[in-house]
Amino acid sequence: MPSNLSNLKRDSIITGATRLFLEQGFNNVSMEKVAQAAPVSKATLYNYFDSKHNLLVAVVDELCHAISQTFETLSTDINKVESNLKQIALSFMDLIYSKEGIAIYGLIIAECKTFPELGILIYQVALKDSLLQLEQYLQALNNTTTFNIDDTAFAANAFFGVLKGEQHFQCLLNIKALPTQLEKQTYINKIIPLYMQGFLHDTH
Repeated sequence: MPSNLSNLKRDSIITGATRLFLEQGFNNVSMEKVAQAAPVSKATLYNYFDSKHNLLVAVVDELCHAISQTFETLSTDINKVESNLKQIALSFMDLIYSKEGIAIYGLIIAECKTFPELGILIYQVALKDSLLQLEQYLQALNNTTTFNIDDTAFAANAFFGVLKGEQHFQCLLNIKALPTQLEKQTYINKIIPLYMQGFLHDTH
């Protein structure tokens, strides 16, 4: 089990790398710069991350941590389904509409052109895990016999897709300001009831 000191060093490395990637861009940041920003020795840095690409994966994984934590708090109480879905939606939108999320997205797309393997790693930590967690939650709802979700995998994919919509692409292109918390909450309050009507069929 990693020691507290080991965890602190790893967190410090990820924090320093995140700041540098956002300020200078992925290609302009060397592992030496990350070591200085942490601050740790280069040997220590390579003990934790053997490449800059793996470090970027860790940065993305850390950004997605809040979503994973959200899933850990959910229950299959049928009276809390709507509030649970709204909670997941807000965690997801807080990530994809954050300044860090938008900037890192751009870095990833640019880098994947020359390093396709990175895309697979990023997909695993940034989307696939969340999709699987949501699919498992929807399947758990099916197991209560209160709901009948025809295709939990499709329903999970549609959930995240409808939350991104056109606005996310506009933000990526920098032609629209990032939504405020009130705007995100208003959108979620509109879309979740519609989602439930379309996918969460009540068996009663």
